[in-house]
Amino acid sequence: MYPDLDELSDDARLLKEEVHRFAAEVIRPASIELDRMKPEERIKRNSPYFKVMKAMKRLSYHKIHIPAEEGGLDLSPLERYIIMEELGWGSLGLATAIGVDQIPFVNALLFGPPELRDLVNQWLNDKECKYHGCWGVTEPEHGSDYLLCFRDEEAGKFGKGNVVAWKEGDEWVLKGQKAAWISSAPTATHCGLHAQVREGKAIYDGIFCIVPLDADGVRKGKVADMMGMRDGPQGELFFDNVRIPDHYVIVAPTQFYGIFFDQLLCLTSCGIAAFAVGLARAAFEEALAYARQREQGGMPLVKHKNIKLKLYGMFEKIETARYFVRKAMEHVHRKILEEKTFDAFPRHSRAAQIYAKRIAFEVANDALQIFGAYGLSSEFIIEKLFRDARALLIEDGTIEVLSFDAADDVISSYEKDYYDVESIIRRYEY
Repeated sequence: MYPDLDELSDDARLLKEEVHRFAAEVIRPASIELDRMKPEERIKRNSPYFKVMKAMKRLSYHKIHIPAEEGGLDLSPLERYIIMEELGWGSLGLATAIGVDQIPFVNALLFGPPELRDLVNQWLNDKECKYHGCWGVTEPEHGSDYLLCFRDEEAGKFGKGNVVAWKEGDEWVLKGQKAAWISSAPTATHCGLHAQVREGKAIYDGIFCIVPLDADGVRKGKVADMMGMRDGPQGELFFDNVRIPDHYVIVAPTQFYGIFFDQLLCLTSCGIAAFAVGLARAAFEEALAYARQREQGGMPLVKHKNIKLKLYGMFEKIETARYFVRKAMEHVHRKILEEKTFDAFPRHSRAAQIYAKRIAFEVANDALQIFGAYGLSSEFIIEKLFRDARALLIEDGTIEVLSFDAADDVISSYEKDYYDVESIIRRYEY
């Protein structure tokens, strides 16, 4: 297994070995099988998707962000990172599925009213995937721009949301559509949904709520047939005057909604970044193993100097990404899950996701090049890893939009008087 520069505790080392074994023996084979299945076959209850999801829930991987005192696991940020990297190594699609599964229920526990505790407990104790979450963000008219709506100075021009909500008595009514790229929507039982209030000016005037997907008026669209992440089903969600009780609204239309959304993106950015490092590592390990056994020009590929340089470059990228992502996750988890101050730095979490995504694609691209023509064949998993890495540049926000959001936070984070004359003079006084 890939060596770790950190001096891990015995518990952390054993955790890494156990999760890696599960990823290698259960997740990886299922991901390959799912990748080759028709979209409608992947979402059946007897498919490998549900077999893996049930297994992950039995191992409590859905509880990694829940405090021990609330029924979760007593994990450090490093231990959470270890789990997520190994899951990403096994399958980007299935890792994403267990990630979005947590969003409705973890947020209900952190921010929701006491009335939702029974639902959260049912999800916590579920070992048969009877409770499965998804994250309803992307819309037909609002893709990655959703991520810019709280900092971009032109966010008011983005237009109104496709899903709108309004209150009638002690219920909320939901109407509209979420786009075909909602991870786990075809398989989920509950959605953590973002909706704009009907009287709001733009998508940043919203609520976050839990919607049972068997409620009257909810309809699921067909399963998207994607190029990458085919082992993580995606699809549309339609809401036709769907009614939910008031206490299903976790975050009401207040100023806190913007803070909540921003901090949620800090958590998800770190998670996706960890998955991306795992994907990059998988591609590197495949390329290294292939280069050791494949002979070309009278010697194994690994003996050729250009291959040596390429392998070293891949190793360097993975190591730098891993330690940046770990540091960002440590900061974000401390601010949100431990201290509960909800003031994690968006610039660092977004940068972690952007950097790790780029690294995953660059490493997968180099790995496929080492395989040569064999890398283009579905006979080798590197072809799938490459497709997944390419999809990752778009999934969970394009790297361009994430970069814009990080840039706005970087610019606003510096002292406003940095370029005042007196400040300049003080900086250059010796």
